Amino acid sequence: MQLDNDVRRLRLERALSQAQLAEAMRVSRQTINSIENGRYIPSLPLAMALARYFGLTVEEIFHEGPDG
Repeated sequence: MQLDNDVRRLRLERALSQAQLAEAMRVSRQTINSIENGRYIPSLPLAMALARYFGLTVEEIFHEGPDG
């Protein structure tokens, strides 16, 4: 299953750097980069923290990719 996400778009809409979002999430900048590039699927607590931070649901940020 491919999981796509809107983290990069949401971050850029708020004019945040990867480092700023990483600091807010208490993770490394590399973790944010890996999530944005689809190389890492975050843990449920991190996905929930991202959703709370952006005022969305986990399902609104993380969704099934076009290849299923």
